[in-house]
Amino acid sequence: MKKVYACGIITVLCIVAAVLLRIPMSNAELDYEKVDVKVVSSETKERVVKTGYSQSTITTYDIVVSYMGKNYDLENAHDSYSYRVGSTVTAYLANGRMYANEEGVRNATPQGTAYFAALIASFVMFFVTLILWSKAAEKKRAGKR
Repeated sequence: MKKVYACGIITVLCIVAAVLLRIPMSNAELDYEKVDVKVVSSETKERVVKTGYSQSTITTYDIVVSYMGKNYDLENAHDSYSYRVGSTVTAYLANGRMYANEEGVRNATPQGTAYFAALIASFVMFFVTLILWSKAAEKKRAGKR
């Protein structure tokens, strides 16, 4: 039962950290340049992932844009139909990488990375705690018989 309490405390700490890290991520000073780029290629790829008895489709958008004679992979694009080959679109250049929107720039900051790490840790610890709790309850029931 000590493991359950320890994991529960760690879960709560991870949740609190995620909530507290969301604030600096939202208020982070973004250092980017808003630029007009030319779309070189735009492709939608769908991949079927089978796990056990179910399957799901993962859609990715591979978009390459050109700015000042250099090609960049456009990150954080949510569709490919907005990026027709040969068209000019607005993108955000930050730290040598090209992003489709400000959210992509924000998520790539150290604050964004820390926030998502805490968020993932919260989910993982929540499930670990539930598993340990159910095993402890099972042991307790088996001991009463």
